[in-house]
Amino acid sequence: MPQLRLALSQIDSCVGDIAGNFESIVRWTRHAADQGAHFVAFPEMALTGYPVEDLALRSSFVEASRSALTSLASRLAAEGLGEVPVLVGYLDRSEKAEPRYGQPAGAPQNAAAVLHGGEVVLRFAKHHLPNYGVFDEFRYFVPGDTLPVVRVRGVDIALAICEDLWQDGGRVPATRSAGAGLLVSVNASPYEMSKDDTRLDLVRKRAQEAGCTLAYLAMIGGQDDLVFDGDSIVVSAGGEVIARAPQFEEGCVLVDLDLPAAGEVPSGTVDDGLVIEHRTVSAEPLPAYEPQVPGELAPRLDDDEEVYTALVVGLRAYLAKNGFHSVLLGLSGGIDSALVAAIACDAIGPRNVYAVSMPSRYSSDHSRGDAAEMARRTGLNYRTVEIGPMFDAYMSSLQLTGLAEENLQARLRGTTLMGISNQEGHLVLATGNKSELACGYSTLYGDAVGGFAPIKDVLKTKVWDLSRWRNEAARKRGQVPPIPENSISKPPSAELRPGQVDTDSLPDYAILDEILDLYVEQDQGRAAIVAAGFDEALVTRILRLVDTAEYKRRQYPPGTKITAKGFGKDRRLPITNRWREGF
Repeated sequence: MPQLRLALSQIDSCVGDIAGNFESIVRWTRHAADQGAHFVAFPEMALTGYPVEDLALRSSFVEASRSALTSLASRLAAEGLGEVPVLVGYLDRSEKAEPRYGQPAGAPQNAAAVLHGGEVVLRFAKHHLPNYGVFDEFRYFVPGDTLPVVRVRGVDIALAICEDLWQDGGRVPATRSAGAGLLVSVNASPYEMSKDDTRLDLVRKRAQEAGCTLAYLAMIGGQDDLVFDGDSIVVSAGGEVIARAPQFEEGCVLVDLDLPAAGEVPSGTVDDGLVIEHRTVSAEPLPAYEPQVPGELAPRLDDDEEVYTALVVGLRAYLAKNGFHSVLLGLSGGIDSALVAAIACDAIGPRNVYAVSMPSRYSSDHSRGDAAEMARRTGLNYRTVEIGPMFDAYMSSLQLTGLAEENLQARLRGTTLMGISNQEGHLVLATGNKSELACGYSTLYGDAVGGFAPIKDVLKTKVWDLSRWRNEAARKRGQVPPIPENSISKPPSAELRPGQVDTDSLPDYAILDEILDLYVEQDQGRAAIVAAGFDEALVTRILRLVDTAEYKRRQYPPGTKITAKGFGKDRRLPITNRWREGF
């Protein structure tokens, strides 16, 4: 049985940085070749980054990607790496698609290619195009219509791109029909809570359907509000896990595989009308060798560690890829700002985190003390700016009362943060959570200001879970827990009026988050939520809050997506909207 050492390069690409991604591919190809790899794969659109969104419709960008691909093939050969076949995702265009109404201009394609001997020996485009959640691939791409197969060291390797695995039919059953011994799928699959289990089940199922070993290669890093967790997987035809990469870590997974020998060169049309496109790179099997890398099985992160790590990686990637080296946030002593501060310290180090306490006449002594204690525990940069004099100056001119008076305090804090940001060059972090954002419990141009919102997609109850997990993780490492216990245990409050607590305006967060999960995440209607056992009047009130806060969410900064239905591309509702559930 032929042997093959497969290298899955789980790397982080940056959208638009074709030159930087190019160099990363060269570097990791060299690393894999030095480890004796016989076939090297890189993620979906690794050369351009993913998702490219409307850059796909810009012909200059498409041509830059195509040109870079041919240059990459030449560069690999020039550096002595030309004999190793390399699979690379990139942006291409169809040469045969005729312009027509409703088709993306220029017929761009989400494509991948095999490079060998200084040449591009095989090109193919994604067959199944996702058009749900954060994906708009019908808007950007035209589909491929081939089953690409490349023969390497006497093994036929079928190739696929991401959604080709997630949808039934197409390249998976076609792989069985073509008799391939290995199916390699390259992916840029965004992270969601519990998606690792879903992926593993999917990969096992598709391997059995394809009748061969399946290698699922995924991207890591972050792009705007998306974060990618890697978690590349290799399974046998029977669904046994052979190798599994670490989550959220860049690296190369190597595995020695025993695979069926290729037979006659497959040809013709197979499942879903796909035409087999076959290339032979090396027909003869390798001389038998002693396997050196049977496959790593990296340990899984537990649920809270996984989410926390996603938030750290998402923030770190956003800062690095947009040229920011430091962040600024308001540190109130409450749980939300404390968790954001901890995430920021873990992402870029406490010396690059700047926090400001901005007390007013309503700020409690314990909140001031908790903020200072958080700064002491983490070592972040900390200062106090009293907003009382500013507040008095505004009030002498405006004589605001009630909610307008409360919101003025939040807006003074927002102005203070943005002023410091402009002066010192830090990126301001908004500290609101998903429960607040859902219900409009935030002040525009106040606590909603910022360039990035790390916990935007984290419900309040999960904020507490993550805070407790982070403190416990510190204790296990013999470190000081970063978040003061009082910040976790005290009733949450905006402290904009005497004795204020969040439950003055919102129900208990445990109940609120259950209703929000049903309405936002699961798209349940009012009747279904009431039938699930919740008070009818409360449900009506919460749904009205969510519906009328859409204009606020549209103006909120981007933030790392960790759920299946984040506010933004996942959930798109009109601002002007008179539809109300149950009426």
